[in-house]
Amino acid sequence: MLHLGLGSFHRAHQAVYLQRLIDRGDRRWQLSGCNIRPDMADVVQALADQGGAYTLETVTPAGVRRYERITAIREIIAYAPGLAAMVVRGADPATRIVSFTVTEAGYYLDPSHQLDPSQPELAADIARAARGEAGETVYGAVAAILRARRAAGTGPLTLLNCDNLRHNGERFRAALLAFLEAAGEGPLAAWTRQNTTCPNAMVDRITPRPPPALRERVRQATGIADAAPVTGESFIQWVIEDDFAAGRPAWEQVGVELVRSVQPYEEAKIRILNASHSCIAWAGTLAGLQYIHEGTLDPAIRQMAHDYVTEDVIPCLQRPGAPSPVDLPAYRDVVLERFANPAIRDTNQRVAADGFAKIPGFIAPTVRERLAAGQPIAAVAMLPALFLAFLQRWHAGELPYAYQDQGMDPATAHAICAAADPAAALAADRQLWGDLAGDARLVAALRQADQRVAAFVQGRAVP
Repeated sequence: MLHLGLGSFHRAHQAVYLQRLIDRGDRRWQLSGCNIRPDMADVVQALADQGGAYTLETVTPAGVRRYERITAIREIIAYAPGLAAMVVRGADPATRIVSFTVTEAGYYLDPSHQLDPSQPELAADIARAARGEAGETVYGAVAAILRARRAAGTGPLTLLNCDNLRHNGERFRAALLAFLEAAGEGPLAAWTRQNTTCPNAMVDRITPRPPPALRERVRQATGIADAAPVTGESFIQWVIEDDFAAGRPAWEQVGVELVRSVQPYEEAKIRILNASHSCIAWAGTLAGLQYIHEGTLDPAIRQMAHDYVTEDVIPCLQRPGAPSPVDLPAYRDVVLERFANPAIRDTNQRVAADGFAKIPGFIAPTVRERLAAGQPIAAVAMLPALFLAFLQRWHAGELPYAYQDQGMDPATAHAICAAADPAAALAADRQLWGDLAGDARLVAALRQADQRVAAFVQGRAVP
């Protein structure tokens, strides 16, 4: 397996499942890893110096810490412009799966979930691909691998999306084919249709950015001076549609759920966990808190997340005659328990990022379905209203940290905040809402939620 994106999540999730197989004596698969941009250079170098090995710290909700050495990544491919070494590994006949974690915003999709070639980074990569060069987006990187693989005749390949993107495999596949066509690579697109699969998958494990104290905890617990440890909660889940082009690890032996359709698991996770996570991060920031667990343990903030799931999400996912395979109320409660884990120390800054990708991906579907059923959206409207208040702090330069949002056009965001009616301006943004943009019911609900958020913020003001 070649994985693109050596961040904390991959190393605390996919690599861990392969480690479990290796620990059982199944050594038929191993990981190569690289980044497609010159990010995290210090971490990548540290991993290379350690032969790909690192320590994983996991923490239970009760605060019990466990340390485990992960050696499943056997090759670290250093970043270099042109990604030549990555392409060689991807084109190798021994490589059967290319997986990737590039965050939700790294897919450059428009509100209709189609590839958006107007985005400058993507347009630049389309031009590179037209010249036969590797790029700096996941499409440009994968296209270079497929181009080399086709030329070498090295056979079929599975492209495995490991990001929090609804229908992640099929949406990536459609966008990749659109990318290839836009680059004038019609024959490669045809080859890709015949020689690749892109299973949908759902991934779950909270993995905060490694805090400065982690290295010392690892040293004291294990005696290892590890320059690239990761930390995460004890909970872990991976659900994958069993659609692989050239074989796969026996993941079902180590807890991965291989299923015919990942959709009900995906919907529950994205709408309940991911959206609630953002809700708590935005509200916690507005309340002057730093960590996710602080907001989750705050009664008013926890109630916002609980009401959102109970009143608006569960009725969408649990319809008469169409039961979910997930126990949704129990899942809601487990999620909130996980978020309340004080040992994780996940920051609002990390979780609050990329709101312009998260609202259309995590929140808008519930709004759309509730309105289509003629139902109120008071609870779910609190989430975009919290984001608007958060965005207004950013607009005013009053956030306590730097806000990162790959999907945000800063000029558009500033214009929303400066509008005479910011709630209506947010509701009118097509990037966020697609065909719902400007809907009178959405505008009204956001205005009302905006008032409730203002009251919440006012109640936290220091006298």
